[in-house]
Amino acid sequence: MRFLLYNIRYATGRRPRWAWMDFMRHTEGHFNEITHFIREAQPDVVGLVEMDSGSYRCSYQNQAAQLADAIGHYHSFDVKYKQNGMVRRLPVFNKQANAFLTRDVIQRETFHFFESGFKRLVIELELEKVNLFLVHLSLRYRVRQLQLADLHDLVRAASKPCIVAGDFNAFMGERELRLFLSACGLVSANRECRPTYPSWRPRRELDFICCSPSIAIKRCTVPRVTLSDHLPMICDFELPGEVTTGGAA
Repeated sequence: MRFLLYNIRYATGRRPRWAWMDFMRHTEGHFNEITHFIREAQPDVVGLVEMDSGSYRCSYQNQAAQLADAIGHYHSFDVKYKQNGMVRRLPVFNKQANAFLTRDVIQRETFHFFESGFKRLVIELELEKVNLFLVHLSLRYRVRQLQLADLHDLVRAASKPCIVAGDFNAFMGERELRLFLSACGLVSANRECRPTYPSWRPRRELDFICCSPSIAIKRCTVPRVTLSDHLPMICDFELPGEVTTGGAA
């Protein structure tokens, strides 16, 4: 299984300043480049963080659906803010989402929401051999720890081996996640702790793909693709009972 994780910043580009202008920035150009990159990578699963599900920025088109059509995948998405909260009634914010794209048929999808934080969504998908989780954690350390405790409970309740991925906003890198990973029985696929942010001069390891120990990590790369403020991650896994044939990332 090839897993590609990418915080695409709503396909608004990588600009380090004047982030508020992204609310007015049209995304077609950058999104086409992102689509080309992802298609060329030939992933089995894509975890998209910060995707636009249909605001005026992307001409009211759902980026997850567009990308799924382009690469022939199923897709699952939801807005990342509190259910029935005020933010979900605000223009643009009410289209800011996370998404999974999968080559395999989705057996079950569940949208969980953390008790704390501004960004609360956890997408859980069950495939034939694995459970997938996608998150975008809080910028605040204390809130992140509360969210990690909730995520621990979800992972421990899964009936299959797990892959847990997303933008963890862990400013101390893997050190900040050691207790969570140990308690869940997960390992980080990025063994060399390569940084993913900012894309133009990466210094922080904010993005993680983690897996159960029964899932073999064959390869993990962080391509220097600067279409967003985050770098993407590509990991090749061998699931229990599966034999991989390899391939370039």
